[in-house]
Amino acid sequence: MTRHDPATPSAGRARVDGVKPGDVVLVGAECSVQFAGDRALRLRVSADPKPTYDGWIWIAGYVLDARGLATDKREVFVMKAGLRVAPAPAIGNPGHQRRRQVVRKG
Repeated sequence: MTRHDPATPSAGRARVDGVKPGDVVLVGAECSVQFAGDRALRLRVSADPKPTYDGWIWIAGYVLDARGLATDKREVFVMKAGLRVAPAPAIGNPGHQRRRQVVRKG
Protein backbone atom coordinates (compact mmCIF):
# COMPACT_ATOMS: atom_id res chain seq x y z
CA MET A 1 0.00 0.00 0.00
CA THR A 2 2.69 2.52 0.86
CA ARG A 3 6.07 3.60 -0.39
CA HIS A 4 8.43 6.05 1.34
CA ASP A 5 9.46 9.01 -0.82
CA PRO A 6 11.99 11.26 1.01
CA ALA A 7 12.00 13.84 -1.80
CA THR A 8 8.44 14.97 -1.10
CA PRO A 9 7.57 18.05 0.99
CA SER A 10 6.00 15.74 3.56
CA ALA A 11 9.23 13.82 4.09
CA GLY A 12 8.86 11.05 6.64
CA ARG A 13 5.31 10.28 5.55
CA ALA A 14 4.74 7.43 3.15
CA ARG A 15 3.12 7.85 -0.24
CA VAL A 16 -0.02 5.87 -0.95
CA ASP A 17 0.18 3.50 -3.93
CA GLY A 18 -3.38 2.20 -3.56
CA VAL A 19 -6.25 3.09 -1.27
CA LYS A 20 -8.76 0.72 0.21
CA PRO A 21 -11.56 1.02 2.76
CA GLY A 22 -10.17 1.59 6.26
CA ASP A 23 -7.02 3.45 5.14
CA VAL A 24 -6.47 6.88 6.69
CA VAL A 25 -4.89 9.36 4.27
CA LEU A 26 -3.86 13.00 4.26
CA VAL A 27 -5.52 15.02 1.51
CA GLY A 28 -3.52 18.23 1.11
CA ALA A 29 -2.21 20.65 -1.51
CA GLU A 30 -0.24 17.86 -3.20
CA CYS A 31 -3.59 16.25 -4.10
CA SER A 32 -5.29 19.42 -5.34
CA VAL A 33 -4.96 23.15 -4.65
CA GLN A 34 -8.42 23.18 -3.07
CA PHE A 35 -6.97 21.27 -0.08
CA ALA A 36 -4.05 23.65 0.62
CA GLY A 37 -3.30 25.00 4.10
CA ASP A 38 -6.03 24.70 6.70
CA ARG A 39 -8.35 23.06 4.14
CA ALA A 40 -6.33 19.82 4.27
CA LEU A 41 -8.22 16.73 5.42
CA ARG A 42 -7.49 13.52 7.30
CA LEU A 43 -9.81 11.06 5.60
CA ARG A 44 -10.69 7.48 6.54
CA VAL A 45 -11.58 5.82 3.25
CA SER A 46 -15.00 4.14 3.24
CA ALA A 47 -15.38 3.25 -0.45
CA ASP A 48 -13.10 1.96 -3.18
CA PRO A 49 -11.99 4.58 -5.69
CA LYS A 50 -14.11 4.97 -8.81
CA PRO A 51 -12.33 4.61 -12.17
CA THR A 52 -11.41 8.00 -13.68
CA TYR A 53 -8.62 9.86 -15.50
CA ASP A 54 -5.10 8.45 -15.23
CA GLY A 55 -3.45 9.66 -12.01
CA TRP A 56 -6.67 10.98 -10.44
CA ILE A 57 -9.14 9.17 -8.18
CA TRP A 58 -12.47 9.71 -6.47
CA ILE A 59 -12.43 8.57 -2.86
CA ALA A 60 -15.28 8.62 -0.38
CA GLY A 61 -14.72 8.66 3.34
CA TYR A 62 -15.01 10.33 6.70
CA VAL A 63 -13.11 13.48 7.71
CA LEU A 64 -11.33 12.85 11.03
CA ASP A 65 -10.57 15.38 13.76
CA ALA A 66 -7.33 15.45 15.81
CA ARG A 67 -8.65 12.64 18.05
CA GLY A 68 -9.53 10.41 15.10
CA LEU A 69 -13.31 10.90 15.39
CA ALA A 70 -15.40 11.27 12.23
CA THR A 71 -16.77 14.80 11.80
CA ASP A 72 -18.09 14.79 8.23
CA LYS A 73 -18.56 12.52 5.22
CA ARG A 74 -16.90 13.65 1.97
CA GLU A 75 -16.27 12.45 -1.55
CA VAL A 76 -13.17 14.05 -3.09
CA PHE A 77 -11.47 14.03 -6.50
CA VAL A 78 -7.70 14.10 -6.00
CA MET A 79 -4.34 13.33 -7.58
CA LYS A 80 -3.40 9.86 -6.39
CA ALA A 81 0.31 10.77 -6.25
CA GLY A 82 -0.42 13.46 -3.64
CA LEU A 83 -2.05 11.16 -1.07
CA ARG A 84 -0.02 10.42 2.07
CA VAL A 85 -0.54 7.95 4.90
CA ALA A 86 -1.94 9.88 7.87
CA PRO A 87 -0.19 9.65 11.24
CA ALA A 88 -2.10 7.99 14.05
CA PRO A 89 -4.23 10.40 16.11
CA ALA A 90 -3.00 11.57 19.50
CA ILE A 91 -4.04 9.16 22.25
CA GLY A 92 -5.52 10.42 25.47
CA ASN A 93 -7.99 13.03 26.58
CA PRO A 94 -6.47 16.06 28.34
CA GLY A 95 -9.80 16.75 30.05
CA HIS A 96 -9.59 13.48 32.00
CA GLN A 97 -6.09 13.35 33.42
CA ARG A 98 -5.46 11.09 36.38
CA ARG A 99 -4.66 12.82 39.63
CA ARG A 100 -1.73 11.67 41.65
CA GLN A 101 -2.73 10.35 45.03
CA VAL A 102 -0.90 11.91 47.95
CA VAL A 103 0.24 9.40 50.54
CA ARG A 104 1.04 10.77 53.97
CA LYS A 105 3.43 8.91 56.20
CA GLY A 106 3.66 9.28 59.84
